[in-house]
Amino acid sequence: MHSVSYTDGHTPKFCIFCLLIFLFVTGLNLLNSLCLFLPLGGQDCILEPLCFPEQLSDSVSLASSDDCCLVSCVFCSHLAPLSDKDQLLKHLVLDHKLVIADIKLIADFPKYMLYWKKRFTEQPITDFCSVIKTNSEGPAELQENYFLLCDVLPEDRILREQLQQKRLEEVLEQQQKERNDTSFQRTCMFCNEDFTGNRSVLLNHMAREHSFSIGLPDNIVYCTEFLDALERKLDNMQCFYCEKIFRDKTTLKDHMRKKQHRRINANNHDYDRFYVINYLELGKTWEEVLSEDDRELLKDDDDDWSDWQAHPVCAVCLFCEQQEENMEKICTHMQEAHKFDLHKLKTELNLKFYQQVKLVNYIRRELHQCRCYGCQKKLETKEEVVQHMMEAGHVMQIPEISHWDQPQYYFPTYENDALLTALSDSESESEGADHSSDVPVFPEDISNLKAIKQNSVLNKLLKDRGSSS
Repeated sequence: MHSVSYTDGHTPKFCIFCLLIFLFVTGLNLLNSLCLFLPLGGQDCILEPLCFPEQLSDSVSLASSDDCCLVSCVFCSHLAPLSDKDQLLKHLVLDHKLVIADIKLIADFPKYMLYWKKRFTEQPITDFCSVIKTNSEGPAELQENYFLLCDVLPEDRILREQLQQKRLEEVLEQQQKERNDTSFQRTCMFCNEDFTGNRSVLLNHMAREHSFSIGLPDNIVYCTEFLDALERKLDNMQCFYCEKIFRDKTTLKDHMRKKQHRRINANNHDYDRFYVINYLELGKTWEEVLSEDDRELLKDDDDDWSDWQAHPVCAVCLFCEQQEENMEKICTHMQEAHKFDLHKLKTELNLKFYQQVKLVNYIRRELHQCRCYGCQKKLETKEEVVQHMMEAGHVMQIPEISHWDQPQYYFPTYENDALLTALSDSESESEGADHSSDVPVFPEDISNLKAIKQNSVLNKLLKDRGSSS
């Protein structure tokens, strides 16, 4: 934990501490739609968000009506369509070393980019962005400066709030028009009954008669577009929930009835733009809105958790597609099937929690790029790499700590890697046996112990108690 430095005036001893805090605040997802990893040589990088296959989902942010508009780079004339925002983000990282945090929380991305394009022509980027230097203690030719633009900067936070406020005003105005509209006319997609008047009549009918609820009418905006999108799915013989396609409508309806799939898919974020809550509280999903709007739920003041059941999150093996529900099982599998003993490595190398995180992310990345971490031999497929490592005995041949104990490996290689959440501190740490590590500790100001003792709240309470007795 020594190869990163900040060059924007911050005190060096706070660098790692600030980095850790920032990682947790952003949920280890600092780069949002980009997962960026920088190797020592600067040759390999992962620019796409990686997910394990069983949890892939379409990650679509709040869409506007003109997704086809072009967005300009803040530094050059490069243009990219708003619907392909990742293309522009990759360009910013590769060509200009700029990372924009929390992209999904920017209400109007084109206007946000235009604002900063103007500001960067007026002042240098270092006046606004934190500068992170990779491999700070290595050779100068291997060092790179990356710029982070986020709402920690007051000007950026104000801009985001203003854009959000303007978008909210537009959405609320549209919603009010729909709520007051009495000229609504539409046919139910399930029974072909015609409805006229207010949109709530149709929405309540579908919820009551067909057990298909998309939430309270007052929480919906762009209702006509929403219903059009749902009808297109039915016309394409596609189930709302599992989104499988069937050969005819009769089979589809039987499937939705038997499987209780008369609800929309929680992983399809195309629906986000139709719920007002997504403009009020960015990051809150429409599925949470549906649960809040469920009028059948009764308030329970007893807080009875006896029937609560946790949904196990499956951890994926480092070397194959095997999944297990807990750390013990996945470690046993890796040891028996691949001769990889994570517990042994943790003990022998005295790995702290964050070092385990970085080691797992390092191994994930090397295997994703079809490279043996033991000898750096590159092959065609991941399966060939694993076979090579088994035959050559490289599975437990971890390289020097300087290769993988790098800041870039704080970021997960796979953004849904449940194995990271199952890691734990070593036994010596949990028992408090080894606290003499080089991890910096920032105590409170205890320069005047006498004053603290005299002003102690506990001391005052004891005096009051003594006087009262």
